Formats: sequence, structure tokens, C-alpha cells
Amino acid sequence: MTSVFPHKKAKALKPTSRRPAKDLCSECGLCDTYYIHYVKEACAFINQQIQTLEAQTHKRSRDLDNENELYFGVHQDMMAARKQQPIEGAQWTGIVSSIAIEMLNRGLVEGVVCVQNTKEDRFQPMPVIARTPEEILAARVNKPTLSPNLSILEQIEQSGMKKLLVIGVGCQIQALRAVEKQLGLEKLYVLGTPCVDNVTRAGLQKFLETTSHSPHTVVHYEFMQDFRIHFKHEDGSIEKVPFFGLKTNQLKDVFAPSCMTCFDYVNSLADLVVGYMGAPFGWQWIVVRNDTGKAMLDLVQNQIDTQPVMSQGNRKPAVQQSIPAYDQGITIPMWAAKLMGIVIEKIGPKGLEYARFSIDSHFTRNYLYVKRNYPGKLQHHLPEFAKKIVQQYNLPD
Repeated sequence: MTSVFPHKKAKALKPTSRRPAKDLCSECGLCDTYYIHYVKEACAFINQQIQTLEAQTHKRSRDLDNENELYFGVHQDMMAARKQQPIEGAQWTGIVSSIAIEMLNRGLVEGVVCVQNTKEDRFQPMPVIARTPEEILAARVNKPTLSPNLSILEQIEQSGMKKLLVIGVGCQIQALRAVEKQLGLEKLYVLGTPCVDNVTRAGLQKFLETTSHSPHTVVHYEFMQDFRIHFKHEDGSIEKVPFFGLKTNQLKDVFAPSCMTCFDYVNSLADLVVGYMGAPFGWQWIVVRNDTGKAMLDLVQNQIDTQPVMSQGNRKPAVQQSIPAYDQGITIPMWAAKLMGIVIEKIGPKGLEYARFSIDSHFTRNYLYVKRNYPGKLQHHLPEFAKKIVQQYNLPD
């Protein structure tokens, strides 16, 4: 049976009094539990410690002189993959759900921390501990909103579980790794997804209404490698909106401050990462960070097709152009945006170079945001790899 109710201690606490990160809180859920005692050490926005936790988790630090590790973190392997028989209703082909189901069916874990949605709202996240394949499948499709995944940590302790899989994004996983030793687990597996620019539920609604022609029928969406946002609607149709056609002047402040100060796009502390941004269009990007991640991926090797990662084009001109667009909230006419999208799709960055474009454009934006809004945090909040990445560009004051 799925566990969905927070611990009674957490339920009685008032959220307004339990947000030590204040405006930068990403609502990861840690502060909704008695593990809040560790928050000043664990919170990614109070104590940024990606590089320390990388060494703890992967037994070594990333090599900053290796471009792939500089950008994508510690890893043993990278590849593009897709399921031979996609899961119906999955956002991609269903690799994340398939790994979780295999781990549960084979007894490697007793539960899977994942995010379903409420009955009332397909985009309202509801963290659960899934104990059946059906409950895992009910969590398929990303919820592009802030989600308190770690609010179920007390349930894990109370359940007596000793083997657990957690699916989550970077800020959640950093906090999880910081308190990992306090959970009493024999084995923790972490399956991560890349994450950037989450919003509150109200912010999501504004984004949908500003960007889609039918915001109330959107099932899911993603910023894709063809430089378009793909909205999937209830009738199965796909609406494509060019990145450059976004009404940036209306959306500039819609993203959560935590996301605007995040430098862990690629989920550096997961054992295995499954996303899309480093893969060709139609494929998923897989990053195997350590032996645990390799063992997780091995469970579905007979269910997937794979190909080597590729890299093509030059990201830097597109990144340099994106800096004033973000910074000044520039919006261009849709006809011009569509034309730019066609040109960039043909000659722009692809594969790993597209992934670097996405990281560069967000890191430069976030660097400026921290510098201007939280100048006292700048020196200690930026990991060394982020500093090296943003130094490639001529940034405004």
C-alpha cells in the first residue's frame, strides 16, 4: 500500500516557521520532518557542498580539467537510450519507471520514493513510498513544480524499511545525501533526473497560460533539443513553441528563487541519472555515476536500445545571445522566433554540446541572479565547476 500521509509530528508544524532557507527554500520536504535538525548542514541553499558530497558518494571528486566531468559530474559512462517497448503514458519511453519496477520486483528494494499527483490536479505533486509496480506507474510523467519529496523520510524510519530507491532532483538529493547516514538504511539507491526552472503551482499556471494555446489540456511539457517547448495535450497532439518566442518579459520572475540559485542541473549526487538533454532528439540521456548506478542500469539492459553519446556544433554564440535575453527580458515576434528556431535547429549545438548550451545559459543567468540578489552568498554558494563555466563568458555587472 502506498504511504502518502506525513508523520503526525510534521503535520502539526507550521510551514512559515520551518523554512531556514527563507526565500531560497526549494520545498524539498526536509523541513517537514524532524530531520530539520540537520537542515543548516543539509540544505543546498544554506550550505552548498556538492563537491564534498560527490567525493563521499562516488569515492572521488570530479576532474575539472575534463570537460565532460566539468559539466556532467563524476561518471563512469554516458549513453543515449530508449526502451524497445515504451511504457504507455510515460513522458519519454519509461526507462525510470522500468528501473524502479525491476528493483522492486527483484527484491532489491522494499519501496520507491516517487511523486504521483493528486486526484484533483495532474500537476500537483504528491510524494509517496510506492510498494507495487502499479504505484510506480502512477508516478510516471514529470511534475514541473516544487515537490516535497523528502517529507516522507519519517515514514521510512517508521516502516522498518532497510532497502530503498529514491527518485528525485538535485536539491532533494543533496539534502538526502547529507542525512543519509541518519536514516538507518542498509542500502540506498538514488535515481536522479536533471532539473532546471521549477515553479510553484501558481507559477506553472502562469507559464502555461502565457505560452500554450490550450493551457488547460496540457498533460506534460519539456524544453527539447530542437529549441522548442513541446506541450503534449489530452488528445495526444503536440504543440511546439520556440524557446525564442517565450514572453520573457512576463515570465522573468515566474521561476522559484531556489532554481535561480541552483548549480546542480545534472543531479551530481545520484547513482544514475536519466534525462534527455545530452541525447539526440527522441532518445534519453543516461549518466552512470558509480557501481551502484551501473547495477541499476544493468537491470533493464535487455529492454533498451543504446547508442554512444555524440556532440556537434558550437554552443557559445547561442549562449552569449541568451544572456541579454534572460537579463533584459527580451521578447521577439513569434514569426522571428520560429525562423530563429529553424536556423538554430539546423546549425546549432546537438547532443552533449546542446547539454552544455543549456548548462551554460542557465549557469550564467543564475550567477547574475545570485550576484545581484544575494551578493553575500556568491563566493561560497558557487561550486568551483560553476565558476569555471561562467568565466567563459563576458557577463554584465
